[in-house]
Amino acid sequence: MVGLSPGLMQLSSPIAAMRQVVVRGDTRPRAWRLQQLELLERAIANRRDAVLAALASDLSKPPVEAYFELVAVQQEIQLVRSRLRRWMAPRAVGVPLFLQPGRAEVISEPLGCVLVIGPWNYPFLLSLQPLVSALAAGNTAVLKPSEHAPATSALIAELLGAAFPANTVQVVQGDGAVAAALLQERFDHIFFTGGERIGRLVMQAAAEHLTPVTLELGGKSPAVVLNDADLAVTSRRLVWGKTLNAGQTCIAPDYLLVERGVEANLVERLQARIEACFGADPLHSPDLASIVNRHQFQRLQGLLEGARSRGQLICGGQSDPERRRIAPTLIRVSSLDDPLMQEELFGPLLPVLSVDHLDHAIALINQRPKPLALYLFSKQQQAQQRMLERTSSGGVCFNDVVMQVGVPDLPFGGVGASGMGTYHGEAGFRTFSHQRSVLRRPFRLDAPLRYPPYGNTLPWVRRLLG
Repeated sequence: MVGLSPGLMQLSSPIAAMRQVVVRGDTRPRAWRLQQLELLERAIANRRDAVLAALASDLSKPPVEAYFELVAVQQEIQLVRSRLRRWMAPRAVGVPLFLQPGRAEVISEPLGCVLVIGPWNYPFLLSLQPLVSALAAGNTAVLKPSEHAPATSALIAELLGAAFPANTVQVVQGDGAVAAALLQERFDHIFFTGGERIGRLVMQAAAEHLTPVTLELGGKSPAVVLNDADLAVTSRRLVWGKTLNAGQTCIAPDYLLVERGVEANLVERLQARIEACFGADPLHSPDLASIVNRHQFQRLQGLLEGARSRGQLICGGQSDPERRRIAPTLIRVSSLDDPLMQEELFGPLLPVLSVDHLDHAIALINQRPKPLALYLFSKQQQAQQRMLERTSSGGVCFNDVVMQVGVPDLPFGGVGASGMGTYHGEAGFRTFSHQRSVLRRPFRLDAPLRYPPYGNTLPWVRRLLG
């Protein structure tokens, strides 16, 4: 059709019609919202094996890792179902004396039609989890999965297209040009998960319509290991968190800051753990995912070869361009100026940097933009508290990695360059809701001193208002 943008050519129901469903009040009842979640849950349950196959096709995800994505979406639906009545209930607010009798409350209202732009690293989970929140809050939604995970994108379009009417949920597939065309339209909220560069473009586009945004970005999330840490457990957890999805996890530990005195021991344990998990030749392990595409592989390969040429490799370094696989690799770095310390790695490369003590680590962390996640391995409560008080990050996890996202009631989101806004559980419901303030007053007890002519009412106003 002439005059329609590439994104809108795929919309069988216009955005205005999707918004009208909300404006009419169709989505206000809790029953409507629960029905949408039931439709989504049923659609997923009927195609679990297809989801695992799509993730294997896009990222060579091992079935166990792929299953995490399924379970997380299902858990989110179950949590919303059990808590939605409470979240939707008006929240009473105290009324000052001079406004009594009166009642004040906050009502959570749907925003309208929202846009969700998903990423490629967890293409099923991070597309559908925000959708759960959007539907729970009573919105209609347009979902744009990542074109870099084409099998999962096609499956999402098939699942949701069969489960929902077009005026409730629509899926738009396509490349960055399609996403750009969608961003030119007026949505009532935009939820984006991805990198900082595209996040800036999303925010610029949203500004044209003054559309609120949630940006789930990333950054270089540090892991600090102090000399009192249990190195056996620490090494197991670090290797798991760094190699999960071949390191393509926004909250994976991006680099290690290790207190001098335990570095050699920790590195030895990390090497042993990598071999225990993936064998002597990790490239042939069925438990190591692939890099998503050739562009990302070549980016990581360039960083790897640069480190190799500088003699920084500790272990690993093997790669397979045909299957886009890179072995888990430890790399020694000496400063934040190292090429591996400039941007988020998003791969199985782990730089290791020695620090003198906790305050040294904190100083290095604070030289960089605020990360999405921060990890500290130490038995000392004092060290944990100092890390909390002296740093800022989207989230913190002590003595483990990544697992903070497994707490359903913990808000998830970044700060500064790592993102803005939160979701998961109630935080997601609030993100996709407008908090409307309401004051109800009766006609009786209408104090005359509030109205002109004021005359000599100032002393009374002072006594009443202070």
